[in-house]
Amino acid sequence: MLGANDGIVSVAAGVVGVAGATTALAAIAKAGLAALVGGAVSMALGEYVSVSSQRDSQHALIAAERRELAESPEEELAELTGLYEERGLRPETARQVAQELTEHDALAAHLSAELGIDQDDVASPWRAALASAVAFTIGGVLPLATILLPAGVRIPVTFAIVLAALGVTGYVAAWIGGSARGRAVLRVIVGGAIVLVATFAIGALLGTQNG
Repeated sequence: MLGANDGIVSVAAGVVGVAGATTALAAIAKAGLAALVGGAVSMALGEYVSVSSQRDSQHALIAAERRELAESPEEELAELTGLYEERGLRPETARQVAQELTEHDALAAHLSAELGIDQDDVASPWRAALASAVAFTIGGVLPLATILLPAGVRIPVTFAIVLAALGVTGYVAAWIGGSARGRAVLRVIVGGAIVLVATFAIGALLGTQNG
């Protein structure tokens, strides 16, 4: 949802700003396309760097845990036992659980209990980058399409469609996250409206000055 919201707002701001300065469809379309491509690439690169750092950190933690298990297996078993005791198990039960998990897969047991890491589910930078770029593009296509409408209805329809889309994404994001939906919808709509009005006003002002 976040990537789609970024696409909606970023591309809408770009095309509305240019539309405020000129009614030339070619200029508006070029600005929208540039915002769409540039934004998608930027989102993908940012996500790739972020997830790469996260993956490197996870790999370092996994390597450190593997080394500790090789060097001090008894201490690690005692540590795992203590973790289960802290979660409410009796000492005897905690020891038994820790022992059985260690015999099955010591590294996986420690990574899960201590760090909340699944060694088979390390984040993929490329997958995250692609998902971010696709989400941004899907969101950005909407304002890019509506801004191509006839000049007389271009701005009001774009405003209406963009704000409605933001409301939908805000609702879905709140529903997924289990937060207050009405507040989330209001927040994204108000924020989007401020961005659109501000960029249109700046574009109109610059267009007047150039004229």
